[in-house]
Amino acid sequence: MKKRINPELLANLEMFQDFDLRPELLQAMREGAAQIRQPAALDESLSITDEVITGPDGNGLPLRIYRNRFSTETQPVLLWIHGGGYILGSIDDNDDLCMAFVKGADCVVVSVDYRLAPEHPYPAPLEDCYSALTWIADHSDSLNIDPNRIGVAGASAGGGLTAALTLLARDRQYPSICFQMPLYPMIDDRNNTPSANEITEGLVWNQKTNEAGWRMYLGDLYGTDDIPSYAAPARAEDYSDLPYTYTCVGQLDPFRSETLTYISRLAEAGVDVEFHLYPGAYHGFEGLNPDAEISVRAVTEYIQAVKKGFERAVKVEV
Repeated sequence: MKKRINPELLANLEMFQDFDLRPELLQAMREGAAQIRQPAALDESLSITDEVITGPDGNGLPLRIYRNRFSTETQPVLLWIHGGGYILGSIDDNDDLCMAFVKGADCVVVSVDYRLAPEHPYPAPLEDCYSALTWIADHSDSLNIDPNRIGVAGASAGGGLTAALTLLARDRQYPSICFQMPLYPMIDDRNNTPSANEITEGLVWNQKTNEAGWRMYLGDLYGTDDIPSYAAPARAEDYSDLPYTYTCVGQLDPFRSETLTYISRLAEAGVDVEFHLYPGAYHGFEGLNPDAEISVRAVTEYIQAVKKGFERAVKVEV
C-alpha cells in the first residue's frame, strides 16, 4: 500500500498516529486538537464574525460568518460543514479554506459548529445543520445574500452531512439549494464496500475508525435495517431533483467506492455531477499536506467548483 501513495503525501502520513476512537477518549482528543491547531492567517480584506443562533432543541448553535469587508453587492452564500467522523472537529478547523472560498468564489461563507456524537447522535448534528441553513435563508436580507444562490459543502463527515442536508432540504421543500459539494463524503454506514475492505488500517481513516464513527453517530440505530437515508445518504432510493454536485475522493480512501456509487446514482437520476479521483491520495490528504502540489490543485478545484456552482445558478435564473 505504501508504494501506491503519492510520494508528496508520505512524510506527513508517517508522522500521523492512528486514532483510538474509544468514546471515553474523545474529549481529550478534542481538547488536544484545539491546543495544537495553528491559528489562521487573517486577511484584512475579510471580516469574520461569530454568532450564536437557537438550534433545533433550544441549544445554542455557533456560526462563523466570513465575508468581504468592502463588498456592498448581494452575494451568494456557502454553508460549510466541518468533518471529523461525526465525533470530532469544530468550527475552528477550516478558517483558511473558508476565507479562500470568500476570496476565490466571491461569496459569503457561514460555517456551523454542529453538536457531535456520541453525546448528540443522529439526528442532532443534521438538524443543527438544517437550522443553520434555514437561518441563512430567513436572514438573507440582513446578511445581504441571494436566497436563490445558497450552496452547501463539507468534507468527510461534513460531506456526509452535506449530502444528507441536501436531501432533507429537498424533501422539506425549503430552503432551495443551488449547489452541493460533499467532498469524499462519509455516507454508507454498512462499511463493507471494496475500498472499505481494502483500507482496513492506517491512512488517516479506515474501516476500523469508520465503524467506530458510525457506531457513535447512529447510536441505537447502528447495525439495524432502519437507517434513514438522512443519516446515511448511500441508502437513499431517490436522488432526483438534487442540485449540481461537485465531489472528489482519493483512490486510497475507504470512501472511494461509496463515492463512486453515489455519483453514478446522481448522474442516473439526472443530476449534473463533476468528479475527480486522485490517485495515490488517502483520506484528508490535502489537509495533512497543504503544500503538496496535489493538495494545492485539489483546493483550487474546490474553489473553482463553488464559483462555478454559483455561476450556474445565475444562468438558471436568467
